[in-house]
Amino acid sequence: MAAMTEHYYIGVDVGTASVRAALVSSNGSIVSSASRPLQIWQPRPDFYEQSSEDIWKNVCAVVKEVVGDKQPYEGIRGIGFDATCSLVALDPSGAPVTVSPSKEPHRNIIMWLDHRAVKQAQIINDTKHKVLSYVGGTISPEMEMPKLLWLKQHMSPECWHKSAIFLELPEFLSYKATGHPTRSMCSVVCKFNYMGHKSQLPEGSCNGWDSSFLHAIGLEDLVEANYSKLGDKVRSPGEPVGEGLTKSAANDLGLWKGMPVGTSIIDAHAGGLGVIGADLSSLLSENKPLTSRMALICGTSSCHMAISQEPIFVPGVWGPYFSAMVPGLWLNEGGQSVTGKLLDHIIETHVAYRDLKDKAEKSGCSIYEELNNHVTALAERKRLENVALLSQDVHVLPDFHGNRSPVADPYMTGMICGLSLAADIDVLALLYLATLQALAHGSRHIIESMNKAGHSVDTLFLCGGLTKNKLFIQTHADITGLPCILSHESECVLVGAAILGACASGEFPSIQDAMKNMNAVGHLVKPQESLKWYYDKKHQVFLKMLKNQLEYRDIMKS
Repeated sequence: MAAMTEHYYIGVDVGTASVRAALVSSNGSIVSSASRPLQIWQPRPDFYEQSSEDIWKNVCAVVKEVVGDKQPYEGIRGIGFDATCSLVALDPSGAPVTVSPSKEPHRNIIMWLDHRAVKQAQIINDTKHKVLSYVGGTISPEMEMPKLLWLKQHMSPECWHKSAIFLELPEFLSYKATGHPTRSMCSVVCKFNYMGHKSQLPEGSCNGWDSSFLHAIGLEDLVEANYSKLGDKVRSPGEPVGEGLTKSAANDLGLWKGMPVGTSIIDAHAGGLGVIGADLSSLLSENKPLTSRMALICGTSSCHMAISQEPIFVPGVWGPYFSAMVPGLWLNEGGQSVTGKLLDHIIETHVAYRDLKDKAEKSGCSIYEELNNHVTALAERKRLENVALLSQDVHVLPDFHGNRSPVADPYMTGMICGLSLAADIDVLALLYLATLQALAHGSRHIIESMNKAGHSVDTLFLCGGLTKNKLFIQTHADITGLPCILSHESECVLVGAAILGACASGEFPSIQDAMKNMNAVGHLVKPQESLKWYYDKKHQVFLKMLKNQLEYRDIMKS
């Protein structure tokens, strides 16, 4: 472990299946990191649940690991948390309240990818309330109001009334650390339909909850007691929470009492903070403004984050959100509900998966490396100029878990065109390649929709687990036609979480100052212009498949 010669910060990231922590220096370098798996329960199809007690236990373990027994922790000046946008239910003492049909008391989290509330989302959308214009016109079952409505309608009245506060998972972490129920502007604006811009106005009196919306959707009881179950103290990302770590939390984490805790943020937004503020002059001819940059956080799902000085309304794209990522700026968030999870599904459910796995083990490489090598060899065997050309007759629509944006339709499903009776590794590799391309076409669809509405995105900053896949990155550059920037630190989400702690400590006057100091570029991946004609045609097919599925639905309903 390096000696403490400067200030350090801890970033904690609670992802879908694991919790990670990192010790990060004030220049954005990761000194040490650790991770642990998390439990996930799936009692029914499309139901995904977790336990806040299990998560906090593992948070404490990874923080202690990155600090180390002999580390002079006085040199660590702050801590920040990010997590998935999952719903947490707590009773007045902070203990868990079950959200599970199994009634298991410790299962008090409805995960972000849980789609139990599809019907409730439709009920809310049918109101056509003005608040919905700030989520692209259509609320998603992945957001919190549909999940709350599901809880009210399906859980016992005792469970509903026992819940004293509903938090997002990032907010639960800062609450557990400080004992202070401060809400995150990021979480409440993005997932609870809080009007953050109105809370900044004098006539808004620091409350951005819209009571007419809650009455319209059947959650009028949440208006009671000054929105106590939703919270009335909201802070922007990185602002200090309460008096810092409580004595109990400090003991749990192995840190010092009173350590500053930054207001939390959703994990994808932390990835944005950790990547888009870097100086580009070493890679490009000009240092692009923040408003021309898109952060693409690609892991289990993908999020496409673009900021603007003024609100921009994009049909089917979440936002505009005020101060949700960078305080004072507006954010639009596109996304795909499954990306890494889709690739895993395509590969692991194929009949040739076992053969692929055996081949990868013999080669001493990962399954994805083996597939990338295989498509390269297949293209050489077919004497093609580029591996991309292998997929000319195979097309995939990647909406296996619904379309988050820009169609904003949770009922969309996946489609594959070009199947045959063959079922060997060649076929699996080709299907894998076509799925990679489909995900990139989804990104292109989102970017073009956002630019058409008024954004000016011309550079992509990628982070997340899928950025370790070189073919995924090159495919995104080729299909979008935009340069793709990779960060110097591959774990940008952890850097983004640490930035929150750095701001809370007072070392940096603003989030943007911290981003400039703690973001650094790695390398640039340019689009291959020779493939533009090919991917323009593939994109036509992609859009046609979207249209066709909607037409099939209309035919069957008629």
